[in-house]
Amino acid sequence: MLVESKTDRPAASPGQPGGREASGLRSFMRHWETGTCVVTTAARGKRAGLVVNSFTSVSLEPALVSWCVDKASTSFAVWMETENFSVHLLGPTTAHHIPRFVQRGVDKFAGLDLSAGTTGSPALTDVPLRLDCRIWDRYEGGDHIIMVGAVHHIAQPDPSLHFEGPGDS
Repeated sequence: MLVESKTDRPAASPGQPGGREASGLRSFMRHWETGTCVVTTAARGKRAGLVVNSFTSVSLEPALVSWCVDKASTSFAVWMETENFSVHLLGPTTAHHIPRFVQRGVDKFAGLDLSAGTTGSPALTDVPLRLDCRIWDRYEGGDHIIMVGAVHHIAQPDPSLHFEGPGDS
């Protein structure tokens, strides 16, 4: 059974776009500790990359992941054209990529050691944990687009080194 999109969404509060709820949500979410990753892509000769903390797994069968891109992003058009992306999970030794990939309107890839991921997206060679994905679908999400990708390839140095949570064995 497919779920239909909700069409009777509540309007934003009067005044500034988003009103008190937007600033309150932004303040609230600053308390939410999450992982950080860099998502990269290339389409029609243009590369794009950004820091994301909205990354999550969606499904195991099929293997799907999602993240969100702001419609105001300077690379928004590239994200709407691409058919693939790579997700690089950052840790303490690779967090140096954050300042580079949060910048707007600059070549974020200048001077980096890159390779091509299995789907063609730029791969950061010093980040060992990477998913190469093909676009599954895109969904409207307010001022963002929700990007859903089908996992095509998983790059990790040693799959046996992972955190086992409840339900893993």
